[in-house]
Amino acid sequence: MTDTTDSGPGGYAAARLRLLQEGSRSGPPRRSALADLTDQWLAALLTGGVESAGIGRGAALVAVGGYGRGELSPRSDLDVLLLHDGTADRSALAALADHIWYPVWDMGLALDHSVRTPDEARGTAAEDLKVQLGLLDARHIAGDAALTADLRTTVLADWRAQAPRRLPELHALCQERGERHGELQFLLEPDLKEARGGLRDATALRAIAASWLADAPREGLDEARGRLLDARDALHLSTGRATERLALQEQDQVAGVLGLLDADALLRQIYESARIISYASDVTWREVERVLRARSATRPRLRALLGGRAGRGGGSGPDAGERSPLAEGVVEQDGEVVLARTARPDRDPVLPLRAAAAAAQAGLPLSLHAVRRLSAAARPLPVPWPPEAREQLITLLGAGESTVGVWEALEAEGLITRLLPDWERVRCRPQRNPVHRWTVDRHLVETAVRASALSRRVGRPDLLLVAALLHDIGKGWPGDHSVAGETIARDVAARIGFDRADVAVLATLVRHHLLLVETATRRDLDDPATVRSVAETVGGATTLELLHALTEADALATGPAAWSAWRGSLVADLVKRVSAVLAGEPADDWSTPQRTTAEQERLAVEAWRTGGPVLALHARSEALAPGDAGGPEWAPEEGTTGPEPIGVELLIAVPDQPGVLPTAAGVLALHRLTVRAADLRAVELPKELDTAGAADGVLLLSWRVAAEYGSLPQAARLRNDLLRALDGSLDIVARLAEREAAYRKYPRRHGVHAPPPRVTVAPGSSQLATVIEVRAQDAPGLLHRIGRALEATGVAVRSAHVSTLGANAVDAFYVTDASGAPLKPLHATEIAQQVEQTLTGTPGQ
Repeated sequence: MTDTTDSGPGGYAAARLRLLQEGSRSGPPRRSALADLTDQWLAALLTGGVESAGIGRGAALVAVGGYGRGELSPRSDLDVLLLHDGTADRSALAALADHIWYPVWDMGLALDHSVRTPDEARGTAAEDLKVQLGLLDARHIAGDAALTADLRTTVLADWRAQAPRRLPELHALCQERGERHGELQFLLEPDLKEARGGLRDATALRAIAASWLADAPREGLDEARGRLLDARDALHLSTGRATERLALQEQDQVAGVLGLLDADALLRQIYESARIISYASDVTWREVERVLRARSATRPRLRALLGGRAGRGGGSGPDAGERSPLAEGVVEQDGEVVLARTARPDRDPVLPLRAAAAAAQAGLPLSLHAVRRLSAAARPLPVPWPPEAREQLITLLGAGESTVGVWEALEAEGLITRLLPDWERVRCRPQRNPVHRWTVDRHLVETAVRASALSRRVGRPDLLLVAALLHDIGKGWPGDHSVAGETIARDVAARIGFDRADVAVLATLVRHHLLLVETATRRDLDDPATVRSVAETVGGATTLELLHALTEADALATGPAAWSAWRGSLVADLVKRVSAVLAGEPADDWSTPQRTTAEQERLAVEAWRTGGPVLALHARSEALAPGDAGGPEWAPEEGTTGPEPIGVELLIAVPDQPGVLPTAAGVLALHRLTVRAADLRAVELPKELDTAGAADGVLLLSWRVAAEYGSLPQAARLRNDLLRALDGSLDIVARLAEREAAYRKYPRRHGVHAPPPRVTVAPGSSQLATVIEVRAQDAPGLLHRIGRALEATGVAVRSAHVSTLGANAVDAFYVTDASGAPLKPLHATEIAQQVEQTLTGTPGQ
């Protein structure tokens, strides 16, 4: 133990600094040494204060909370109670408290302090649950040890006596905190203390154990809690602040302090720890509820027995010994799924899957004892699996929401990786894309949950559910996860007993699980090459049907930004076209003029007559089915505040001239409209019109837009700004550059650096145009800058397809040369390079 003879802040500060700078001591030894050092300092302060205040015996200094547990992180608060027996006068106590508290404040340390008698401490604990939890870890520092011992004894006795009332209160507090801060095991910027599965939950488990009503499963729990404390220590040392939130920009540095490879390794370790604590919490709180339920059911029966009414059914609750069969070797008992007395896991290798499937179908948790018995005694399944094992897996996956809890129970005891060895690669693996809500493994289970709701749409729901479970299994391997996943899916499908044809279908689904959504949102569906390419890849109607359902389930399980009725309508439109081709119908020829609606023709004629742009705005509900027409025209009056439509269709007809696409995109950006989709094409005017004066014809731009925030602009205001931008009186470039400069000055998230834009050519995507694909960080005016960059190269943009997921934009542009032909390969590569160089430069330049 470090010794310091100087009780002042200077001596303690120097010793504290030396301790924190010691590279040889970290983790529990450093936390314990820091607590010991602080004890010595505070004890000396108490001794000096007692002497100066003239107080004899009857005062003690007590550490509570984390300090009471001897777990001081570099920037932890000091939770201290000055305990006294009530014999000293108030002025002497105030002088003693000042003698202790002021040096702590002078050090700049956070201090949570109180001055109480034992009775006052008990009274405050009875009223405030958080105070009572802190006192459960009370530890004597200095002074009258008998005072501290008496307080500890009475506080623990109170806690055990009040547990039936206070534990439900604690459970509600934990649930509310989890809802507010989220689940630690899935957060990209987790709060190590407050999030579900964090340090607060670990402390709650200690409190439950102290109540003697239940105890948490101990295996791995102390280690998990220790890893979270180590991460918090490293976070405090890295930032120099008392923070619990592990921000993105700090993760690599924290990983370095802990000796880990990188931020992903850090997050995976934190997720694994949080998962252990969360599972232990679930199991323990179920046990608490069971015990309290049993107690409440026992009291009426006991009263009936004492009153001479034995045998007349004094209680309303079920008999704790009642067991209801669910499946072979599996029964329900007291709200949980347990193994039957005759079950022989050592002779029944399918029993783990049968028990899991029965639990999920019944919507009940698997008991901890049952899962551990299965883990310890179950025999491995033969390869390939027997048909019953495969059917039980499919039943488990098809149970819906209840699948998640059962799957987590199996995973907590290592059964999942025993059944599916490739699962280890994706277990607790973080996903850096902010669109994703879950780790890779949980996303796969969530996709199966979503797929179960779509199983009536397909003829082979078994293949849909297994594909959902495996579609991202390749993310644990280097390279394209779809390519790696195809190989793994073939192996897993054969292992679990599918025949050769089904294995081929599953491999195709995993390899191409992104095909439909990427094609629908980034390619021109009116190009027959697009539809034929998808049809050739899919190969058959059954696979297309499964892929359609898998696409929706995958997107819904990803997060709210990954799916909408708009995306669904695009995918459904693509599926309809591909189905027609697979049925033998010819793909529509893009070279034939597209049908012009009456409204489009009206707008084109008016644009030709006036020589300027003409606009129409239509509200579009996300509930519209594919192919439905837009709603009523949207032209809100100034100052109106009604509900806004989620999506708006904007049609712009304008005489053909250079720069139409970037100019229109720039005007939309100025009005803070987010572009979801864009299309540009020439419109044929009625033959009776004399078009000699409009040699360049009329262009029609179709946009799907949404307001970034605030109200949608009026069509008249958009038209006026577009007219000014086209004639040069509105400097779009300068206006957007000003806004971009403001964004750079006040970034939304400090320290997060986006990767540079990437522009590529998508070969073979079209027979009549060249597809240039741009991937970049989404930002105001991005489409305007891309349009200007393309215009500068001299190519003609036939159509644009915009897709935004979270902060990432993926935009595809169908371009031709001046003669309307696709670009030569070398020329296309040069164009892509020029656009990328332009976008990498200063925006707006």
